[in-house]
Amino acid sequence: MTMPFTRDDLARAEVKLQRNGRLFNARVTKVTLDGKVWTVKDFSDRPFYVRWVARFLLARELKALQRLKGIDGFAEDAFRLDADCMAVRYIDGRILLDIPKDEVTPTFLEQLENLTRRMHEAGIVHLDIRSKSNVLMRPNGTPAIIDFQAGLCTDAMPRWLKKLLEDIDISGAYKKWREYHPESMGEYRKHELERINGIRRFWVLKGYFGLKKKKPTKTDGV
Repeated sequence: MTMPFTRDDLARAEVKLQRNGRLFNARVTKVTLDGKVWTVKDFSDRPFYVRWVARFLLARELKALQRLKGIDGFAEDAFRLDADCMAVRYIDGRILLDIPKDEVTPTFLEQLENLTRRMHEAGIVHLDIRSKSNVLMRPNGTPAIIDFQAGLCTDAMPRWLKKLLEDIDISGAYKKWREYHPESMGEYRKHELERINGIRRFWVLKGYFGLKKKKPTKTDGV
């Protein structure tokens, strides 16, 4: 498959820094090239030991997005520029972290829950939906889920492990429901969130390298 562009093409592109992250995170830019807009994740300026692990994470994210191809709410046209860098089509929107509370509706939260379940049906778990920086509200008011470097394909997993990881994902959606509209959450979702939170106390992994991610600066999409 022919790549839409190469690293050399970035020299003639309009490039806007979205976030630089800290040592263990990618440098994320918004790239406009030949009339198309992309999000580019680049680890090339990180230390060699970060790049070594990041190559595995980028491959994992690429695989997840390829499995989710064609499902509205996930980035399209993912490809690898080189060993340390990948690109996806830019999704216009605001991260949930930046959105006033009164703009988040029960309808949006239900759509996020359904999108999470659709992701699971495709055989992918995200594992960091609890982060408000990984959920976008698009201009039409619908959600998108981004940043799959912690994601996994569940096809070969034992049923109990697949269920556990899917529960961790759905608890991220329910956590937001409890924060924004607990009155419309319903008893089932409340019970499930409490049950899963009891299990999550034993979940030790945080972020990509076992560390909590730095909160992003405000951005208008990804």
